[in-house]
Order: sequence, then C-alpha cells, then structure tokens
Amino acid sequence: MNEPTDATATEATGAVTGGLRTMLRLEGLTLCAGMTLLYAVWGGSWWIYAILFFVPDISFVAYLSGPKFGAMIYNAAHSYMAPMALMISGFGMEAPLLLSISMIWLAHIGFDRTLGYGLKYSAGFGFTHLGRIGKAAASAPN
Repeated sequence: MNEPTDATATEATGAVTGGLRTMLRLEGLTLCAGMTLLYAVWGGSWWIYAILFFVPDISFVAYLSGPKFGAMIYNAAHSYMAPMALMISGFGMEAPLLLSISMIWLAHIGFDRTLGYGLKYSAGFGFTHLGRIGKAAASAPN
C-alpha cells in the first residue's frame, strides 16, 4: 500500500488544529459523558452498554478492502447521522431498545472524538479531520 507524500497528504487531508481541535475534542467528551449519564438515568443495562460500546469499531475491518472503502464504512459508523436517526425513530415509535442503542452509539462516537479519532480521509486510517494519528502522526513534519 503506498502512503501519500506529506504534500499530497496535507492537500487531501485538511485537519482542524489548535483551539478549534481542542474544542471539538471537548465536544466529544461532552457527548460521551452526556449520553452515558442519560443512559444511566434511563436505567439501561450496563451489560448491554459494555457489549455494544465498541461495536462501531467493527467497521475497521473494511480497511482490508483498501483505505477509500475503509474510510467510507468507518465514517458511516462514526458519523452522528445514523445514531441520531435511530434516536429520533426510537422516540417516535416509543422503542426503548432503539433509544438505548442510539445513546450507546453516540457515547462511543464521543469517546473516539475525545481521544482524537476523527472521521477518516481516504489517504489512510491515520488521516482524520482531527489531525493525524498513529504512524501518520509519527511521520508528520513538526
């Protein structure tokens, strides 16, 4: 697999920096804490929470098919759109299970964003909207 050069990666993977990056990570922390607190008040099962919390990370497997497909699937599993649609459906249909799943899913996304794992660019797993992570961060110019 060919990694992009620094110039190509920078052009193809713009990332937020500085105080704005910190703010987005704090938003992630707020989302994770808020959804976990809501789940606790809701009276959800902590066994279910523990089992489902990392389910969105199964999307990593899509990277076996290449970085472009991997990024697309990872981003679908780590975007707010699907869990928010699920939450709205859960409220509309008065479906406690859908509400529980959406709270856990949103808590997971918030947890990842807190740690700096942002939405992925097709340049590779290490290139995110919150900056580079892993090997991509280690090879980034200072």
